[in-house]
Amino acid sequence: MRRLTLGLLCATYLCLSLIVSLTLWRNGGGWGAGVAALVGGLGLCFAFHGLIERALETGAIKGDVENLREAHQILLGQVEALDTRVAEIFDAAVQDATRSDALIDEVHMLEDLVDQMRRRLDEHGDAPAFPAHLGGDARHTPALLDTVREALTENRVDLYLQPIVALPQRKTQFYESFSRLRDESGRVMMPAEYLTVAEPGGLITAIDNLLLFRCVQIVRRLAKQDRKIGIFCNVSMASLADESFFPQFLDLLTANRDLAGALIFEFGQAAFDARGSVEARSMGKLADLGFRFSLDKVTDLDLDLQDLSRADVKFLKIAAPVLLEELTEVDGRLVLRSIPDLAAEDFTTLTRRYGVEVIAEKIEAERQVVDVLELNIGFGQGHLFGEPRAIKEAVLTEAGPPPTLVRPQFRDTLQKRAAFG
Repeated sequence: MRRLTLGLLCATYLCLSLIVSLTLWRNGGGWGAGVAALVGGLGLCFAFHGLIERALETGAIKGDVENLREAHQILLGQVEALDTRVAEIFDAAVQDATRSDALIDEVHMLEDLVDQMRRRLDEHGDAPAFPAHLGGDARHTPALLDTVREALTENRVDLYLQPIVALPQRKTQFYESFSRLRDESGRVMMPAEYLTVAEPGGLITAIDNLLLFRCVQIVRRLAKQDRKIGIFCNVSMASLADESFFPQFLDLLTANRDLAGALIFEFGQAAFDARGSVEARSMGKLADLGFRFSLDKVTDLDLDLQDLSRADVKFLKIAAPVLLEELTEVDGRLVLRSIPDLAAEDFTTLTRRYGVEVIAEKIEAERQVVDVLELNIGFGQGHLFGEPRAIKEAVLTEAGPPPTLVRPQFRDTLQKRAAFG
């Protein structure tokens, strides 16, 4: 196409030169003038054509340069976006590796705890002394201890959750966790049954550990769903006083201190009142990490609220029947028998001044809800709002590894995942 255009231009230049030379010849210029005009005209035309062609080429080059600049800017933008994406992927990989390292540390810690539990089980091969105050038949203790031992070593420990709701809306704000053991046949053992041998047998710390680990798993899963719901986790004072268990218990919580706002450790009122200096120091260490405490099985409402505040106790669980039985009328006003100088509806106002919230538990009837609301209690728990439900193992697996003894090959797999993201 370019050759055809060049040929047509050359023909045009030739025609113009011939016209000029013929015009000069006809006007008396002679053949010399005509030939000179022809040659000069062709030279001028080709010179002018060269200038035009150079101008066009220069314009084309400038256009190409501008296109190159635009392409370069686009490429730079893509490179910057790619660099940003690579940085994000790298940061995510680092975070995943960090989480994997933390996961490996937790699994190793759990392995040590389970090893200790097994050693303790081996040390208690014979049935422990059976305290008379626990009730039951001592003749069945060896068989029951064997069942508990097997359930723990085989990891037949299930986590149950019961909702704690805000009143009067009845929206779930917390869950209380419960541990349940299963025997070989799959029968669920209630705490009242297995604690009769677990406590005197020194196994309660192992149960506390497994329950804690599962609570951490659930809180992590709820956090992934952006659900700000707390978990009440029952812990025995014996676990806080155990010199071999508590340091590792504290290490696990230190590694998960970001969950401090979602984990509340719960003790019975009698156990809290009977705590010693060792248990108090252990509670202080947990409080320093930001963890809070709750008292359940509260029967004495004449409370030392200053002591509760100093110990970072933020919740009191009082059974609805206990509260309603405490109500009495004095001089035409409703009061609590334990604190007759205070109006019943002002009890929660007093506890809130010390940062303690009251939860009415064991609510099973709508009438109890009405009575509890008249006492200005903001939270309720009981079968009326939901029974304890077992958490499926699949849910726990999504939140983290199950609390079982780690085999070497599984540990190697975790380390490889941490290395390669």
